[in-house]
Amino acid sequence: MNRVGIGYDVHPLVSGRRLVLGGVDIPHDKGLEGHSDADALLHAIVDAVLGALGESDIGTFFPNSDPRWKNVASSLFLKEAAYQVQRCNGQIINIDATVIAQAPKIAPHIQEMKAAIAAALGISVRQVGIKATTNEWLGFIGRGEGIAAMAVASIQLPETHGQS
Repeated sequence: MNRVGIGYDVHPLVSGRRLVLGGVDIPHDKGLEGHSDADALLHAIVDAVLGALGESDIGTFFPNSDPRWKNVASSLFLKEAAYQVQRCNGQIINIDATVIAQAPKIAPHIQEMKAAIAAALGISVRQVGIKATTNEWLGFIGRGEGIAAMAVASIQLPETHGQS
């Protein structure tokens, strides 16, 4: 059976942190604030994969109240999401995601992001789609105060998954 999940994440940009998106360090004068490395793109993908499984969100698996996850690379969370699919004898079909950021330019980093995401999920780069857009100078994203990401994950599960 084919299942689809959606994920969304947003973090504020702050001085004194490095910017990590899609598992890639991106040169910028600010970074995303959060308990882990605050990689909004990977967090959205994790939520999409977990949602496709019918599971709860990233905060249930990796609560920001747990000191174990302080400054951890979000690729660890993505690997756990892939493990949850594998544990259900499932297969990730594809990931499609969009980063919404006024700055910096995301396009030059997309191929490296796709490779990092594919490696963490154990899938082909061809199964990962990433797009980037601005917020046309509107709202907190347009003012450069934060970055958001949304993602969709499609997974294939055995017909017996979740049946009592």
